[in-house]
Order: sequence, then C-alpha cells, then structure tokens
Amino acid sequence: MIQVRHLRVEGAAQPLGLHTAQPRITWQYLGEDELPSVQVDVMRDGQPVWSSGPLEPGTVRVAAALTPRSRDRFVARVSTGGTILAETTFEYGLLTPEDWHATWIASDRIGGARSGAPAPRLTRTFRVDGDPQRARLYVTAAGLFEVTLNGKPVSGDALMPGWTDYATRIRYATYDVTDLLKSGDNELVAHLGDGWFVGHIGWRHRQNYGDRPALLAQLEYATDRGTDRVVTDGTWDVTDSHIVFNDLLMGEHHDLRRTAGTSKPQPVTLVSPNVGEVVPFATPRVQVTEVLRPTEIRRINAWPKPLYVLDFGQNLVGRMTAKLSGRAGDVIRFRFAEILDEKKNVYTANLRSAQQTDYVTLSGGSDIFAPKFTFHGFRYVEVQGLDHEPQPEDFAAEVLHSAFDRAGEFECSHPLLTQLWKNISWGWRGNAVDVPTDCPQRDERLGWTGDAQVFIRTALTLSDSATFFEKYVQDLADAQTVRGSIPPVAPDVEVLGDADGGPAWAEAFVICPWTVYHTTGDDALLRRHRDAYHRFYDYLAETAHDDIRMDARHRGFRGFGDWLSINADTPHDVIGTAFYARTAWLLAEIESILGDEARAQAYRDAFVRIRSAFQRRFVTADGLVASGTQTAYVLALHFDLLEDRHRPVAVQALVDDIARRGYKLSTGFVGSPYLNHVLTEGGRLDIAYRLLFQREWPSWLYAVTQGATTIWERWDGWTHDKGFQDVGMNSFNHYAYGAIGDWMMQRLAGIDLAAPGFRRVRLAPVLPTRADAEDRIEWVRATQPTPFGNITSAWRLSPASGADGSAGETWEWNVTLPPGTEAVVDIPWLRGDVPTTLPAGSHTLRGQVVRPD
Repeated sequence: MIQVRHLRVEGAAQPLGLHTAQPRITWQYLGEDELPSVQVDVMRDGQPVWSSGPLEPGTVRVAAALTPRSRDRFVARVSTGGTILAETTFEYGLLTPEDWHATWIASDRIGGARSGAPAPRLTRTFRVDGDPQRARLYVTAAGLFEVTLNGKPVSGDALMPGWTDYATRIRYATYDVTDLLKSGDNELVAHLGDGWFVGHIGWRHRQNYGDRPALLAQLEYATDRGTDRVVTDGTWDVTDSHIVFNDLLMGEHHDLRRTAGTSKPQPVTLVSPNVGEVVPFATPRVQVTEVLRPTEIRRINAWPKPLYVLDFGQNLVGRMTAKLSGRAGDVIRFRFAEILDEKKNVYTANLRSAQQTDYVTLSGGSDIFAPKFTFHGFRYVEVQGLDHEPQPEDFAAEVLHSAFDRAGEFECSHPLLTQLWKNISWGWRGNAVDVPTDCPQRDERLGWTGDAQVFIRTALTLSDSATFFEKYVQDLADAQTVRGSIPPVAPDVEVLGDADGGPAWAEAFVICPWTVYHTTGDDALLRRHRDAYHRFYDYLAETAHDDIRMDARHRGFRGFGDWLSINADTPHDVIGTAFYARTAWLLAEIESILGDEARAQAYRDAFVRIRSAFQRRFVTADGLVASGTQTAYVLALHFDLLEDRHRPVAVQALVDDIARRGYKLSTGFVGSPYLNHVLTEGGRLDIAYRLLFQREWPSWLYAVTQGATTIWERWDGWTHDKGFQDVGMNSFNHYAYGAIGDWMMQRLAGIDLAAPGFRRVRLAPVLPTRADAEDRIEWVRATQPTPFGNITSAWRLSPASGADGSAGETWEWNVTLPPGTEAVVDIPWLRGDVPTTLPAGSHTLRGQVVRPD
C-alpha cells in the first residue's frame, strides 16, 4: 500500500495563524507501489467544506478554495478509495485589523543613536475562571520578543518576529498555549529586545525604524465557563530586566544581580510604532537546531586573570550559553571570532565596528548566562574574567538559523570534496537567519540580492527553503521603487544610497522566483508578483541605451561588477547587457507558464533583440568576447548570447585563459556559479575537474586545505605569503562561492531536473576524471530533495580485468526515484545494458567504463 508523508499546508506542519483563502496543500509519497488516484478533503468542525475530487496519480499539490473565518480550525486529509493516507490540521489567525483588540505598549526608556537602554520586562497578571480548553497567543513586536506564560516559554523560536520592511508589513506569530494556561492566577511576561527595529543595522547607527521596542499581544482562551481575552493595554506593568544592553551586532550584557523584583513596576507606555500591515509569520522560524561543545580550551597567561580561548571546532552562527560562578559583581567578557591570528589570538579586525562581545556581571551564586537578543558568527570565544579553570561542559554554542528541513546531502571518497560540501551547508545555515544574508559576523549582515541569486539553486538543494525565499521575494517587492528598480539589499535600509542594485544583483527579483518554481513546480510565486516583474523589466528597458545596459552613458550606479574577481575586471556593460537579456528570457518563460503567450512572445522578441545588441557590441567576427575575462565568456555561453558557430571558439578562449593562469579560475561572484556548468556543457570536463581539484588559491579547495569549515568571502581571505586580506572586506563565512554545490549535485551525483518540480529527472553523472590517486573519485553518495520525496544516488567506480587480461573499470550505480517521478538516463560513457528511461523505484545500473582516447 502506498503511503503519504510530509503532509504540509503552506509548507508547514499543522500551521497556526494562516491568512490565505487558497492554502497550498502538499505531500509526498512513500513506497514503490503504483500510484493511486487520491482525493484531498478539507473539513471544518467535522464537516466537509472543500474537496479536490479524484486527482491524477502522482499529484502532490493542490490549492483549497476556502472562505475562512478568524481563528478557524481545519483538517486536511489525503485519501484513496476511502482509505485515509494522512491528515493534518491548520488554523486561521486574526484576519482583519478589527480582529485585533490589543494596543502597542512599551517602556518609556529610550536609548540613542549609539547607546541602548535596558531590555524591558512587560508583565500582566490575570485570573482564569474555569478549566482551560483552548488558548491561542497572537504576538509580535517592533523589535524582538520572548514570551513566557506562568514561567514557561511559549515556544522555542528565537529572534521573533524577524526582519521585514516594518513600515510596510510586520509579522505576528500564533502559539497554542492551552497547556500553559491554568485555572486561577496566571502571569504573562514578555522580554523585548532591540533587534533590527531599534538596533544597529549594517554599518549604520541604531534606531533605523524606531526608538524603542514595543509589544502587541492578544491571548484568547476558552474554558468550560466561556471565552475571554487578555490584550496588551495600559493595565500592563514594566520593569527593567537583567539585560542591560542588547544588540544583534554588538552583543548582549547581563547583570545577574538584577532579579524580576529589583526595580519597582511602572505602568507601560502606549505607543504607535511606525509599522504597516500586521501579517502572519509564514516561513520557518529561527530556532536552535544544534548544540556544540568546545573541542579545545586553551589558556593564555594574562594579568590580572588568564584568558581562555574556546574552540568549538566549527565556524557557526548562534549564541553561547555558559554556567558561571564567582564573586558578586565580577564581570566576565566573551569575545567572538571566526578565526585566530598568527599568534593564535582571536582575530576580530575583520568585524569592523561590530563588537560581537557579550558581558555578564555575576550574582555571586551559580549563574546561567543565556542571551536572548543577539547572535554571533564564530568558532572561537575568548573568555576574560574567570577565576577558575573552565570546563567544556560549562559552555554550549547554540546554532541558530531558520529551521527549514535539511535535505540535500553529499559525500564522496575524496575527503576534501566531502568537507567542501559540509562548508557549503554550514555557510548556508549561518546566513539564513530569517533573511539570506551575506555574512553573519561583521557590521553588515544584510540581505544582499546578488549573493542570494547566485546561491539559491544550491540553497534549495540543501534545504526545504522555498517558503523562506518566498518571504525574501516579498522583501524585494516591498523594496521596489516607483520606477521599478530593485535596490542591492532587502529589506532595504538604503545602505548605499542608491535604489538600483545593478546587474546580477537587481535581477534576483526574477531569478529567485524562477528558481523556486523550477525546483518545486509551484507557480504561486510567479503569479504573486507578476506585475512587479514587468515593472522591473520596464525599468531596465528605460535605462538601457540601444539595448546595452550600464554603458558609459548610464547616469548613476553601474553595479558591483564581477565582485571580488581575481585580476579580471569584466566591464559593467557586458555584465549588464547579459543579465538584461537573461531577464527577458526568464520573463518569456514565466509568461508562457502563466498562459499569456502574446506577452511571452514579446519578451522572446526582446531577448533576440538584446542578444543581437550584445553580439554587435561585444563579440568579434571570430567569436571572441570583449574583455576576454572568464566571466565574460561564461555569461555569453550560459545565457545563450552567442551564435552556435561561435560557441566552440568561446569555450576554447575560456579554457586558454584558465590555462594561462595555471589552471586557476579568475571569476568572482557573478561568473563562478556557472563556470563548471559551462565547461561541462562545452565538452571540457577535464578543465572543470582541474578547477575543482585545484588546491592553490584562487580555488574552491584552497580554504578547505587551510582548515576552513565554511565558505570564505574571498578566494584569498588568508594566504601563507600575504596573511589576511583587507580587514574592510574579509568574511570567513559567505555562501556565494558555495554555489559550486549545484554542479556537484547535478554532475558528480548525477541528479538534475528535466521538468519543473523534478517530475522528470535527468540522470547524467559525468565521467570521473582519470587523475592522480589523490584526486580520484571512487564513489559518491548523495540525496536530492524534490516535492515528491528524496532522490538518492550512490555510485562506485572499481578496477576490473577483461577476459583477455586487459585492465578496465566497472561502474555500479544505485538510484532511488520517489513515486511520481521518472528519469531520463544519459550516460554515454557506460557500456552495458543501460536503459534510456527509469520509472520510480530502486534501480541498479552496471557497466564497463569507456574513456575517450
């Protein structure tokens, strides 16, 4: 009997607080039986309110058309032939402003542009008559909140409600607190942090959105005696908490001598923060997903007390908790760093103005330091102020990121490539704290569009993060200007003072939703912002000159170029025109999918016109591309901007440049994601492998050989001959260059999609290189997530002898395709009974390797 698992509504299991009247219901099949016709039913109060009717075998997604009421609870059920395969529940939240009866409240304590105020502790006591039967807490904050009910946390979420363009929209969370509510006296307590709303953002000062954190909360409950609610209003009290300072970039300071009753409660202040529409939180929340202990503690003799450096063995993003003891009033300092300097001290110069430092003042007893409203990027922590030798069990690094399911896995016989994949994964987790950021440690941590668009395909392989990117595309839409331009970061805080992010950055607004559709098969995101995509293209057309984007006539910012390339500056107009053409091509595909063929044809015509302009301006009669950089050739080839007769010429020119550089790449953020794809498609897998296995910088493996556990921002973040790169721009946890993970999954593991959503899969592993023993790949094991379930790939290459005594190689591949999928097999280098197609199920392919002469 086929099974159904992973039943989700709007991407979440048993979500609370939905708003959409057409929630997407998705599931996966498990098993190898033939798929049945299924039916999805939605019930309210035990009564059917919507039914899909019989669905085609293999269906994994429907949208229910409902007329929800505020706080409605539904059951979604998948069945076949009357047999229930799976069911889940979902609830609606506060659908209209009239459903909110709460008022924004805050403390009257206000910090300044560079100084903070103590985190307020807001309290409301109330009495419940009767036995609680149902209770929901609807809560948000202009800032950050952590709420307890009768001393117990209402959730394991962190840094809520995350970061949005607060003036446009702010998200609220819904929590089931039925088990925390009790008959009789109750206490609801909220600690508020500055977060993005009040604290430092990037290299700017504080108070970018507001001058203090504020709370909006509504507790609704039912008992055997009726219903009631508790809302934020003037009846709440406020005191200063033990958190005397908090900031996402600077750190958190606790004075543990303070207790809840240290200061006299004062009435709260009613406020009106500058926030827009209050909407539900519809993406994975930031949570602690893993806890690490120090792998080493090193003592450094210093006066008046020694320093200790904790090594957690992994560059991570999160916060550190500690068990502490000492005299009352003693101050312990924790400084966080990603790397050590040549003297084995923590290296903090690259943090710029971000302090990344926590302080705790001891109470005199057994203390627990547990920060709430900050996070750091670190592997090492320098501890100052202890009067005893610390033990590993006294410290815990809590790994924080948006808690999407981690799905994509890769390992192989080559230890450096396996470590590279781990570094890519850790880099993504560390830079997915509600917003896809560039780095998690220095005074930046912004949602850079260019980084997101180059990495999104790898991100969707590593994790079930489609709804995470739906939220980010909404951030981009909120940041779009009246003219249609897209700024370089979202949420936008005008860090550069320019509303156009420039080529390869602004195009994230089209590339990200297209990639979500391509990997999930869900066109909802394409439809949601359809008009905004057109406005963006119109802006590109308006600011181009003779179909050349960013040429010398352009007034204003011309873009970041091929960011951090190595001695190979690709002209801005080459990059700009290439991405202008790509945008036209993508919009043609999008409009065709959405059913507007006339508009699709208009964009196809535009692509042809821009392509011709690119060729006239940048391509010689011999097929050479202007500037001759690796990135110029990569974009021209990958975006199909060359005539077919010129493609071999361009591939050879690309290879020649790589060879002249000692078989090293020179590409930056723009060209690197496509480089190995272009070489592979151009028949130069040998060069792609040489680049992959290159150990000298610039290369993907150089940082790995230096002990890196995440992806570096620069190819040469640190080198033996030069030491550290420019402290002004030298993160050791960026994910952009980790986009090679997409090629590793598609080509080394051999799993690629042949139709949106992986309904049809292309199984096309590349021939393992015949290299020196240290660069030989003998086996690969990988898992690729799809809407239907996981595809697994495991192959092994073994030496063999023929009947005539000749040496050879055999190859065995075990592949599992989830129900609802099928595969096209493309392995021209394998001799044997190799099928051309495979149905869902488990398969083993074997054969003799045929290598070219």
